[in-house]
Amino acid sequence: MERDASRQGSISLPPPSQPTSRASASSDKSSVQTLPPAANNVTNNVTPVQPGPNPPNNVQPFGMDQGPHPPNDDQEFEMDPPVSVPEHIQPGYSTELKKDLEEKHTNMIAFSAAVGIGFFLQAGRVTYLAGPGLAWIAYILMGTAVWSAMASLGEMTALFPVKGAIFEFPSRFVDEGIGYACGWMSWFAWVVIVAAEVTAIVELFDFKIDPSYLQQFNYPLGYTISWVSTEKISPAVFVALWLFFILGVNLLRVRWYGEIEYWIGVTKMVFFVGLILFNVINNARTKTFFRYYQEPYGFESKGFTSSRGEFREGGSAHFAGMGTAMIVTLFSMIGFETVAITAPENKDLETEENIKLATRKISLRIILLYTLGVFVVGLNVPYDDPQLIDTSVNALNNGAHSIFVIAAVRAGVRGFPSFFNGFFIFSATSAGMNALYISSRLLHALANVPAVWPSWPIAQSIRHRLARTTGSGVPAAAVLTSWFFGWLGMLATRTNTSQTLGRMATNSTVSILIVYAVNCAAFLFFYQWLANSTFPSRRPRIHAINANAYNREDSIRYPYKSHWQYLRAAYGMVACSIMVFFNGWRSISSPLKGSDFVASYISIFIFLFLTAAYHVRIDNTWNPWKWSRRVSLDLSNPQSVHRPDPRRRRGRLHRQDPDRFLTRGNVEGLWEWILVWLK
Repeated sequence: MERDASRQGSISLPPPSQPTSRASASSDKSSVQTLPPAANNVTNNVTPVQPGPNPPNNVQPFGMDQGPHPPNDDQEFEMDPPVSVPEHIQPGYSTELKKDLEEKHTNMIAFSAAVGIGFFLQAGRVTYLAGPGLAWIAYILMGTAVWSAMASLGEMTALFPVKGAIFEFPSRFVDEGIGYACGWMSWFAWVVIVAAEVTAIVELFDFKIDPSYLQQFNYPLGYTISWVSTEKISPAVFVALWLFFILGVNLLRVRWYGEIEYWIGVTKMVFFVGLILFNVINNARTKTFFRYYQEPYGFESKGFTSSRGEFREGGSAHFAGMGTAMIVTLFSMIGFETVAITAPENKDLETEENIKLATRKISLRIILLYTLGVFVVGLNVPYDDPQLIDTSVNALNNGAHSIFVIAAVRAGVRGFPSFFNGFFIFSATSAGMNALYISSRLLHALANVPAVWPSWPIAQSIRHRLARTTGSGVPAAAVLTSWFFGWLGMLATRTNTSQTLGRMATNSTVSILIVYAVNCAAFLFFYQWLANSTFPSRRPRIHAINANAYNREDSIRYPYKSHWQYLRAAYGMVACSIMVFFNGWRSISSPLKGSDFVASYISIFIFLFLTAAYHVRIDNTWNPWKWSRRVSLDLSNPQSVHRPDPRRRRGRLHRQDPDRFLTRGNVEGLWEWILVWLK
């Protein structure tokens, strides 16, 4: 069979003992049946082979159902390229995304996706639950857990920049049913976030601070801080206006969208730095210094208040407060995976270390800015401030209860509370735009996998339409479908908007945490099979021109390696799993709170249901003991990078003249290093 040049990066794997078709092929006779595991995610650097009348007999998926042959040094087998027509070779329309995003776009899209309303509106609740000192420790702990998960996903994505990376790798290395369940859960979590951000905007427009609270800080009698002009406008108006605006931006070609998000991300970063400096200056001006870290306040909270108003002290109370605070921080961490989701539209993967640098940048920026932000604001606001007290299980209050607004009010700085609240609306708008972008790309990736859809003709017809892209590479049908679910934001027109918003945030957070944990597990399997593909004494082996692309020790060609990543993946998997199972512990305490319990744990049941439904369809039995673990273990077509000198890797500080300190070359190297990390 004639081999395309772009496919010379395939790996050598022993054939299965018995030929079997992949899950997607056996489940849908009308869909692609002879595709190898990578065929459902064909990237732009792969040229498919046109099918003949009969596929070669040696082209078979590699599955765990049969297990590999034992090592045999006398034979060498090689995976062949696809022999069936992929989804994007369809007459009349395209299903391919455009590679128009640059490194700066990827960085700022991920940053803007993470920085929405979570930190600005919930940092005060974290401080109230744990105390000012433990609050920033909670952000560090949860930040490292999410970073570990994203480093796992980032390394796999850098080597294989496929569509829907967040569910593709679990399906390759853990189980197809689990992987596809992750895909649907990720998509639904992000469409819920679209609705949550719009709901938050409605909540933020209801901005009013109690006059009695203002008088405690020597504000004139009758002085108010409120947005009176928006009080009589129906929340439905805000929901509709913002949803149509978010839709319009997402229908732009991805290059324009990337430019818009780049400048929004820069604005957010400047605001974040200004917010930190604002609190530092206010602390020096009011001379409070570390007063709120000491008695009678303290580094940690004095105790824990239950949802029934019962106050408890002691070690168990401190543990409950810290644990709950860590759970609350997680909603503000969602979005790190955006780096992997943008990979199919990133045009600099081979020439630049984009995935590696973007993953590290988003992690370091978020953890550093969140930690510094909650640390400095804790210098100006006591953790038991009346505006911070909130004993509800799931709630996300408006801007009047933001600890940053409260810090400005307590310092007597007029104008800044309203300015901060206005910026929170701006931040929620951009986060909603990114949530729709992410959900549409996930749905588009799912639409390219026939096996995750029912075999009914109407379902397959919908799938084909969702897989289509416009001439500019925008998956318009996937955008519109995901946007439709944003109308859940109409729930903001009801009473108890803060609790509705809190439950949306909790539900989406738990769904994403499940996906993070599964991707960490996928990396552990990926790591083991990558080692088997690298060392000559093991099987499967690589017999290809770019075989070194699989070698984690090859600093010239391997695109992304993190030190101790195997242990970090295990840490991320355990941490995310613990947060999933204990996130709703307060809803179970007497009395049982049904709505909060559902918001906290429904995602687990949905995950199990989706996984089971896939295996019932594929294995044709309701007996879980007869279900088979289906994986492809596909390591074909790696993305190799080329660095002539690994010592000159981007992101590292290079001294051109190591024997002297202050030289022109060393200054230029320092400036280049700063630009890389600011980009």
